[in-house]
Amino acid sequence: MQNTNQPIQASSGTQTAVFGGGCFWCTEAVFTAMKGVVSVQSGYCGGSVQNPTYEQVCGKQTGHIEVVKIEFDPKLADFASLLEVFFATHDPTTPGRQGNDVGPQYQSAVFYQDAAQQEVVEQYIKHLGASGVYDAPVCTELHAAAKFWPAEQYHADYFALHPEQGYCQFVIAPKVQKFRQQFSAKLKG
Repeated sequence: MQNTNQPIQASSGTQTAVFGGGCFWCTEAVFTAMKGVVSVQSGYCGGSVQNPTYEQVCGKQTGHIEVVKIEFDPKLADFASLLEVFFATHDPTTPGRQGNDVGPQYQSAVFYQDAAQQEVVEQYIKHLGASGVYDAPVCTELHAAAKFWPAEQYHADYFALHPEQGYCQFVIAPKVQKFRQQFSAKLKG
């Protein structure tokens, strides 16, 4: 369990954010293009099985959520900026699903790494609820930092390596395009 009083910082001054926004291929593709993001890794969080496999998680019995672990430079992109992109590029109002991807592993979730992240995300969700931007309530789950299990290597950079694949063209590409249009100032140079 992470210390909830201090932000996670590597010696390089980066911090960590862990988001579950449905299929990790989509979330990874969006955040890989964001200025200030140093790395994005797909994986699993929140379940009861040690070192779960993709097949186990898809079997819906482990309790894991597909997530991305984002290492970011807070001088270039703060946690609130990451949240803004996260909530704009997936549907946080559909429990256990994103579009045609259905199951508990696709739950919208934030695994906050410290008390500061917890406070920021709680306030952000309250703001979204009050703004009326969504037709339904935000159902994003908030969890304290949990063990992150990296996904199998074949999931890494999936969108970049398989742009011709149908799922990439019809599901991931529109999310990436939305990010590029809506957040052009946040794109890597």
